[in-house]
Amino acid sequence: MGIKISWEEFARRMGVEPQILENREARLLKRFVGEISYPSHCRFCQGLDLTNPNPVHHPSYELTPACNHDCIFCYSNVAVKLGRAPKPGYYGWDDPKAITVSQYGEPLLSPRIVEVNRMLRERFPNARLDLQTNGSLLTEELWEKLDFDIAMISLDAASREGHLKITNADTFEAVVNALRIVGKDKSVRSVVRTIFMPGINDGDIPKIAELASSLGVDEMHLQPLTIHELNVERLRKAGLDFERAESIRELLKAAMKAGEYIDVRISGCLLAQLKRMDALTLFSVKRVAREVAPVVKRERQK
Repeated sequence: MGIKISWEEFARRMGVEPQILENREARLLKRFVGEISYPSHCRFCQGLDLTNPNPVHHPSYELTPACNHDCIFCYSNVAVKLGRAPKPGYYGWDDPKAITVSQYGEPLLSPRIVEVNRMLRERFPNARLDLQTNGSLLTEELWEKLDFDIAMISLDAASREGHLKITNADTFEAVVNALRIVGKDKSVRSVVRTIFMPGINDGDIPKIAELASSLGVDEMHLQPLTIHELNVERLRKAGLDFERAESIRELLKAAMKAGEYIDVRISGCLLAQLKRMDALTLFSVKRVAREVAPVVKRERQK
């Protein structure tokens, strides 16, 4: 069991001034932020433009609010409970550069997934199509029928036990198999999408990165946790360190460890802001991680 000590105590034991250690780590964080690329999924997103006062996410096609996982952090689950989950359909505009299938629920639960995938290809031939899934229902047979440019598969633990604790579903091996399926398909950009939950899965993040890399996955999208009010008690029981969950320094340190194994990225709208910050600000800044409910800013088209 690790013992927590303060920066001052650590520095005293090392025989150096605390400020020297802080400056050294701050410089490492600044260099990392300067070198890291934006996630493949975030390319073309309005959130990368810091002059936009009200950016929205990519258009999405929502298939179902239902999911076979019950993740302790899930915003989609919160939207369902509050009656705010989007109805099935296309949320966006004409001539999009990228479309996500989907941002709510598990799209592979829908029997229309292949049909909708083909329809989007025909209707928006120039758009990049991104599949966002928990991966537990993906098979070789289904994958051969799908046509996406980016496949993002969620994995937030490096073991069956940890996965079950977070998702309330015994599907770890199925998700690993999905990563294997997309990882060997070099016609698609394969991404493992991992939520940073210190106290719950921070020790697993480099292990997830190593596992995904061994399966041929191209990229890790490490995403900071948004804490919705309805999930607070579940996250607390699971052991979330709420203070560290808001720390940019902690997120970047986790990303740096994962970067030893895989091409790691962090959420683009956040990274765009971090790239403007100086080293000492990166060392100390915190993000606002609390929300009540997710909001869909895009209009649903008929």
